[in-house]
Amino acid sequence: MKSLKSIILCGLGVAMMSLTSCNDWLDVNTDPNTPSAESTTYDQRLAHIEFYTNSGLQFSAWRTTMAMGDWTRYNGGGNYWHVSYWYPVIGQVTTTYQWWFVGAYANVPDMIAKAEAAENWQFAGAGYLIKAYGFMAMTDLYGEMPYTQAAAEPATPEYDTGKTIYLGCLETIDKAIEMLEKGQSQDPSLPTLAAGDFWNHGDLNKWIKLAYMLKARWINKLNKKGAGSYKDGKYDADEILRCLDKAMQSNADNTIVNHTDDNGPTHDVLGWDEPVDYSPLFSVCGMNAGYMVTKMLYDNLTNFAGKGVEDPRADHIIPWAYSPSKDANSRTDVKWVGNWRRSLGVDMASDINSQGGPLRAMFNTETNSWYIDTKNDARKGDTVYVECTSDCKGYFANPSILYCRAGSGKFESAESGTFYTRVSSPTYIGTYAECCFIKAETLLKKGDKAGAYDAYKKGVKASCELMNDKLKVWVGEDPSLADCPSFTPMTDEAIDNFVNTGIGTQAELTIGHILTQKRIALMFSYEIWNDMRRYDFDPNIFFGWSIPAYHYKVAAAMLAIPEGKQYRRWRQCSHEYNYNSKNLQAIGAQVPGARMTDSEGKELMWNLQDDVWTIPVWWDSDQE
Repeated sequence: MKSLKSIILCGLGVAMMSLTSCNDWLDVNTDPNTPSAESTTYDQRLAHIEFYTNSGLQFSAWRTTMAMGDWTRYNGGGNYWHVSYWYPVIGQVTTTYQWWFVGAYANVPDMIAKAEAAENWQFAGAGYLIKAYGFMAMTDLYGEMPYTQAAAEPATPEYDTGKTIYLGCLETIDKAIEMLEKGQSQDPSLPTLAAGDFWNHGDLNKWIKLAYMLKARWINKLNKKGAGSYKDGKYDADEILRCLDKAMQSNADNTIVNHTDDNGPTHDVLGWDEPVDYSPLFSVCGMNAGYMVTKMLYDNLTNFAGKGVEDPRADHIIPWAYSPSKDANSRTDVKWVGNWRRSLGVDMASDINSQGGPLRAMFNTETNSWYIDTKNDARKGDTVYVECTSDCKGYFANPSILYCRAGSGKFESAESGTFYTRVSSPTYIGTYAECCFIKAETLLKKGDKAGAYDAYKKGVKASCELMNDKLKVWVGEDPSLADCPSFTPMTDEAIDNFVNTGIGTQAELTIGHILTQKRIALMFSYEIWNDMRRYDFDPNIFFGWSIPAYHYKVAAAMLAIPEGKQYRRWRQCSHEYNYNSKNLQAIGAQVPGARMTDSEGKELMWNLQDDVWTIPVWWDSDQE
């Protein structure tokens, strides 16, 4: 969008100067004080594009995961507590939009055009892939969006339908694969991806495998469209399997952003002013207070499918608190290891929210014990819920990545955080484990149960081993962390035991087994929401899931998602209402379920209606 381009080009100059001083990701352009689209080279844009794309999509992943039942927040804990009981709010929808369009996409067309002009196919291919990746997320989240005119001159671009965006992204990913498979140019004067690529560090094979994995992921979402060619917007099982054959074949092929616990001079330029080094999920979740695991996730980790075998990943996903006083309100179902106590899960199907809970625990430094600051006796037992807050040495200059509730350095009040939201937690953009679960689902649908079960087992094991890789890094960097069960690496024996006895047999295998294990492997990914929409939130498929009980107690929540409907899309953000409302209103005529007029024929802004959150996006519907 024209107005957004000018914003990001100003910001880009600031970013490029600081990025150069910090990580040498980018070279200073020919006029560092007044950068312009003309003076900025294509290779200088890549790191900036990657950062804002990844961050924007990770923010959406966290927000959608909060709504899908694995995590909640303390009672009264703002927008994301509301979201966890299916009360969607407008405050959740803006950041991803801004970081994609302003931070990332404003730079993508120029990078592609200049790379193609230079016949530098690797940069062009990366640009096409990121374009497809970002716009597919836009249609997953919002449904309709400016797409064909998004980089054109109109300040108020027209909207495209979800189908146009979806098929356009599939065409773009094919173009990306074509560019990437041309390989590196033989011209030694041309820049290579390695200098600015912190996703795959210039490894073209990884870029190609990522492209094929994303293509398989996207075609797999078309299961409601009937069998046929993906080019026609149909579910194409054979093409999915063909793509998976060219995607990741082991964890060595994964696309992972390995974030660091640093506080270098490179900070984002869109207003948050936070380091580009650390995990986006730390920014929105890990450094903040009161996020808690739910009973659904707790049960799926500790007693998957009723098998009675604890997942070895459970200790690393469920938060722990240091508790030398082993009472925890005398609960016998609380797990202890040494002086560490593991959280229980908040039961969202119960009346806990109606009863004012859960509440955050406080720490008494005189008695070295946890307590709940309340006069409500029913809530005093909420010490069993440990929040997933963590800390950092770089940005906050604290002595450990363990969060200390009573203040920095007071380790008797330490909390572990959770694996996925620490300052240096990895971002899994594309993994072998996900490939395995997509393959398992596809083969099961084709009637190949043996092949599906083999892929399913490989996916679970790959997820465990990938998590273990990072656990070993953390305890290697700080050996004292090994005393905390959240950081202690898993043994091979524990992983093998779970894979062989804890995930069900081939005869028992269902789509539910596959997708529930997939959501554990893809924790904090908006693919969890995609899967739940694809299968209509079926509790027989999503083990332990139900609409939270408190949803039915809140009138505004019931207006947003009335009984009998589900959480299907995000409402457009205020920027589109304020500056592009005419085109937003116009696309509504092509959206089944959009209310354009009231009962008397008076025009309504369809995207401002209370229950717009329940309108399916294109791939989630029977819309042609």
